[in-house]
Amino acid sequence: MTRTVALAGATGGAGTTRLAVEMGAVLARSGRDVAIVDAAYETQGLADYVEGPIEADVTELVTDGAPIEEVVHPVGLETPGQLSLCPARAPFERIARAKTAAAAEELEKQVAAIALSHDAVLIDTPPVASNQAVAAVNTAERVVAVTPDSRRGADALARLQGRLADVGASLDAVVGTVADEGYVEAADVRVPRADTDDPAACPVAHEGESPLMPAVAEAAEVVLADAVDAGVEDDGRLGGLFGG
Repeated sequence: MTRTVALAGATGGAGTTRLAVEMGAVLARSGRDVAIVDAAYETQGLADYVEGPIEADVTELVTDGAPIEEVVHPVGLETPGQLSLCPARAPFERIARAKTAAAAEELEKQVAAIALSHDAVLIDTPPVASNQAVAAVNTAERVVAVTPDSRRGADALARLQGRLADVGASLDAVVGTVADEGYVEAADVRVPRADTDDPAACPVAHEGESPLMPAVAEAAEVVLADAVDAGVEDDGRLGGLFGG
């Protein structure tokens, strides 16, 4: 079973963070313990989904040796499995240190350590143009592109594929998001738009009545290359939009 996946945004605004959170919730519904690790240090979007104060973040983990247990923040979901978030929330000085080659090597080690206590680790990975993004795609068992299903997304996907080749990584699957054009022919699955974009109200895909659940469950199967039993009927692939 796949334990580590780099969800690599092909471009900014692809909805990678939101997709990771929703996918993690659906996997928790299926009984898996899932951690999401934020490698998008500049945007720090995963922190918006953390309830309560962030005492330690992933940049402290890779630079100053913060204990893993202080960086892993459980999400209070009523699911058989546990979803936990490892956010980035840091000042510029520490972000700069976290983006060094040495810190990127430490990120690889810490992802492996987190995977020891979780069934799956999803790495929220920015476009591959930084040390930590390179570390993410090289340490993960699978690399999955997240791209808008539009002309812009198709162009961004081509750039991402080139960068992955440059750093010796391969692309295993493509998730299409945030579009109504259908330009990305390489998309293995498409995820529809959620009813809300408010992080405080998310995730929603794990809820029994959520229309988002079937598509996110299908995306999770594509991402992990494994069956995901989230307790929903297989209605086939869903096209549409994903707001993230």
